[in-house]
Amino acid sequence: MALDQVKQIISNIKQGTIAPIYFLMGEEAYYIDGISSFIESSVLSEEEKGFNQMVLYGRDVSVDDIVSNAKRYPMMAERQVVIVKEAQDLSRTIENLVSYAENPQPTTVLVICYKYKKLDARKKLTKVLKKENAVLFESKKLYENQVPDWIRRVMAGKGYAISPKAAQMLTEFLGNDLSKVNNELEKLQLIIKPGQQITPQLIEENIGISKDFNNFELQNAIGNKNITKAYSIVQYFAQNPKNHPIVMTVALLYSFFSKLLKYHSVSDKSLAPKALGVSPYFIKDYQTAARNYPMKKVSAIVAAIRETDMKSKGVGAANLPQGDLLKELLVKIFN
Repeated sequence: MALDQVKQIISNIKQGTIAPIYFLMGEEAYYIDGISSFIESSVLSEEEKGFNQMVLYGRDVSVDDIVSNAKRYPMMAERQVVIVKEAQDLSRTIENLVSYAENPQPTTVLVICYKYKKLDARKKLTKVLKKENAVLFESKKLYENQVPDWIRRVMAGKGYAISPKAAQMLTEFLGNDLSKVNNELEKLQLIIKPGQQITPQLIEENIGISKDFNNFELQNAIGNKNITKAYSIVQYFAQNPKNHPIVMTVALLYSFFSKLLKYHSVSDKSLAPKALGVSPYFIKDYQTAARNYPMKKVSAIVAAIRETDMKSKGVGAANLPQGDLLKELLVKIFN
């Protein structure tokens, strides 16, 4: 897991095992920023940084400029640090870094932040970075169902606890953008003490996510066949369409019922959490929903959700308000 890799990279740096090149690439910017920020703040002392640390931006420099700076010798220090941010702007010429990667300056720490892209594994630069004493790190996007566990692990590492429902609320509201999630978690850490648990109530009061009227609660209400609650949540969404876009609701319900189909097909239910890719804590939601919705009904619901998705995009519906579309969907789910 990327979090473990990041911890290992940072641990190595703290212990003095510092690579000459850190090539940080991938779709998830959070880890790339985290590693580069740590190197920027900790490899050199404050006195050394003035002459021996520079930050370049891909849009402003060429690969030749980077190599020229990397080959410079440090002044009154053991090493220098060169950080290239937004290096993805150099994607057309990044292979020109090969010759330097084959023979890097031992007194330079070169950090390449290559966000939202990754190197072509078939080309020479990737092979050289893997072979040489360099760190080639790929920061992959987490799937949304992995985010609640990521939140739990991050908070546990900082001495905080978070309830499963609270982690799910944050994920449902913020998605898998780890930078956004981390920003909200940092706000919460300012108002609670280490050892305290982050609860849905705390999130509602400080982040503005309703603990009673959100997609997660709608999913639970539908799974439990709590018709009154489901309609009240949809009515709330209809009154607050900007904060509760139908695309998010439809995506979550589609994911839930698709996993419910899979749950029905798993013969050994003890293997269901792994098969569905969900925390064992939430498997009871699927157990309950499976009792309320047999497989044939679930298949019909998945088809109805797809139809609602198309209508929400203007296909086969004359610009119906999203509240009406969701109410229509509930009718098909419950009947």
